[in-house]
Amino acid sequence: MEKIFELKNLKKYYPILGGIFRRQVNSVKALDGIDLDIYRGECLGLVGESGCGKTTTGKAIIRLHDSTSGDINYYPKASEKPVNIVNMGRVEMKRRDIRRKLQMVFQDPTTSMNPRMIVKNIIAEPILENEKMSSRKIQEKIKLLLRVVGLNDDHLLRYPHEFSGGQRQRLAVARAIASNPEFLVLDEPTSALDVSVQAQILNLLKHLQHKLNMTYLFVTHHLYVVKYISTRLAVMYLGKIVELSPTEDLFDSPMHPYTFALLSAISDIDVDKIPTRILLEGDVPSPINPPAGCRFHPRCPFAIEPCAMEDPLLEDIGNDHSVACHRKFDVPALVHDKYGKIYT
Repeated sequence: MEKIFELKNLKKYYPILGGIFRRQVNSVKALDGIDLDIYRGECLGLVGESGCGKTTTGKAIIRLHDSTSGDINYYPKASEKPVNIVNMGRVEMKRRDIRRKLQMVFQDPTTSMNPRMIVKNIIAEPILENEKMSSRKIQEKIKLLLRVVGLNDDHLLRYPHEFSGGQRQRLAVARAIASNPEFLVLDEPTSALDVSVQAQILNLLKHLQHKLNMTYLFVTHHLYVVKYISTRLAVMYLGKIVELSPTEDLFDSPMHPYTFALLSAISDIDVDKIPTRILLEGDVPSPINPPAGCRFHPRCPFAIEPCAMEDPLLEDIGNDHSVACHRKFDVPALVHDKYGKIYT
């Protein structure tokens, strides 16, 4: 598979200012050393608890946020050498046509669209920024985009507040694909929608991915949603990736205790089945002063002495499955010993 992004030791720290002179006294370590490859044409799911750095990862990749350190190597084409866009200026990104190719669908379309602009102008804005077209051609393209996302010409002169939640999310998708991007960050695009509308938006996104040959980074906390749409799945905890695997493999045989805990929290429709739950004790540590060693060890029911001393690296265990854990990937046996049966 061809790479589109290669992240190396990517970090994003937000400074905390204090004192009379407002000097930096500490920092929030939202991302603390991410290594990740994203392949062209795939949908990579990114899951984890709130505050673990999922959205920050997406915004850092497309340069909505400037990274503190690390590399973001972008492959414009398979035949071209990658370019590191971490320190690339906005003017240079636009000159190389990189800005047009990287877009984002935000979690709340209500706040991401100008309430004083009508739909026609909202969708026309990214088109005018990247192309020189006549008013007639722009109008035709806007109408086409609306039809692609399941809306019609009657919506052209309406304001965002006149739409339902699902319709606003369709507008957000139309605006994102207006510049013909090749990489799209989807930041929990279905979290505020009803279940039936979620299904419609997910089917629309899958259809557009194949039709327009796009690559997705799908950020969510809904495991059933990400299982449906993603091809690979990365699990984050406190600014680190702890497990990376093809989606089906991760659901069938998770290797990290945190991944086990997330999957064990999924409700089962079989009321007669006795669930096996891993109950995590305590709260998520502060990203200002994360614990030494493995970030998860204060809450891990299977932690051993090295977990508090050494930060485990993301190790390849075969079949495109990587995990960061000191227990050498014997979590199923540990679950059996502690909870009396294998997690299913």
